[in-house]
This record gives sequence, structure tokens and C-alpha cells, in this order.
Amino acid sequence: MAQRAGSIGSAVIWIFVLSILLFWLPILGPLIAGFVGGRKAGGLGNALIACILPGILLAVFLFLFASTLTLIPLVGFLAAAGGLALAFAHIGPLLLGAILGAVL
Repeated sequence: MAQRAGSIGSAVIWIFVLSILLFWLPILGPLIAGFVGGRKAGGLGNALIACILPGILLAVFLFLFASTLTLIPLVGFLAAAGGLALAFAHIGPLLLGAILGAVL
């Protein structure tokens, strides 16, 4: 099977923007965002990376931001853990959409 041209960066941006715009659709929103991101990524491996990368970056950002704000690393860790749990709850339909978008 021929690999389509695409990039992880553009897929991450599409997934991020569409996730924000379609937040009001609980399962269908992330599914659509993942599908479009998977199409933009160009391949299955790139789609999976583009799907998981924003969640990890969000958790790191939350850790750094909460640690800086409170000056207590434990609070930053707890905030990051909560943010990562929310990202994992969102990633199921997003991952399914990315796989479908990359394969189709």
C-alpha cells in the first residue's frame, strides 16, 4: 500500500483545533477530529503519534504550570495526573477516528 504524504505537525494542529471546536459532541467530536487528523498524518504510525502527542504535552504543560503557580511539585504532579486522566478519557474515540482516517 502506498503511503500518502502527510505530517505529524499538521495532524496535531487539525486534531487540536477540531477537538476544541467539536467539544460539545461527546463521542462524535473526537471521532471526527481523529479521522481528519488521521487523514492529514498520512499513515497509521504518524496518526497514532499525532493522536497521543497532544495528551502528553497537555499533561507536561499542566505539571509545569501548576508547579510554577504553587511552588509545590506535588500539587503540579496531581494536576498533571488529573489532566492526563481527562486526556485518556478523550483519547478513545480520537484514537479510533485516527486509525480509521489513516487506513481509509
